[in-house]
Amino acid sequence: MDKLEIKGNWNELKGKIKKEYGDLTDDDLKYEEGKDEEMLGRLQQKIGKGRDELVKWIKSL
Repeated sequence: MDKLEIKGNWNELKGKIKKEYGDLTDDDLKYEEGKDEEMLGRLQQKIGKGRDELVKWIKSL
């Protein structure tokens, strides 16, 4: 299983995600250190992608 490692400017990455999925809120994209699994779970529910597919997509941004 691939692990998401948030590196760099999260606000920039968050903007790219919101551009692709405009219905996501700031609460959906709230990132706290050590709670990446919780955030991924919220995104999975909203976007409808599997965890590994979602991680791969975020890394490609």
